[in-house]
Amino acid sequence: MDEATKEYLMGALENVIDPELGIDIVNLGLVYDVDLDEEGLCTVTMTLTTMGCPLAGHIEQDIRFALADLPEVKETKTNIVWDPPWGKDKMSRYAKIALGIPD
Repeated sequence: MDEATKEYLMGALENVIDPELGIDIVNLGLVYDVDLDEEGLCTVTMTLTTMGCPLAGHIEQDIRFALADLPEVKETKTNIVWDPPWGKDKMSRYAKIALGIPD
């Protein structure tokens, strides 16, 4: 998969908003990787802000919905990982400003 496709997929994932923080999962730094294979399977490797997050299913559903509009994506798989652990350092400058967190 080329860099342009990856950016395209990440752009679609910016429409997925973390319900607790009100910021998209890309700018929060929750998405570690996204991959699209030749069969159209899009695998999103991500983490959550907290282990046992009750909204994990909601976020996974939103990911499927956001990627469903893309003709290249036939199926979506969300792979939730805990390593490396998420921290505020993974957030974009935009997300930090929006949440009032100093850089």
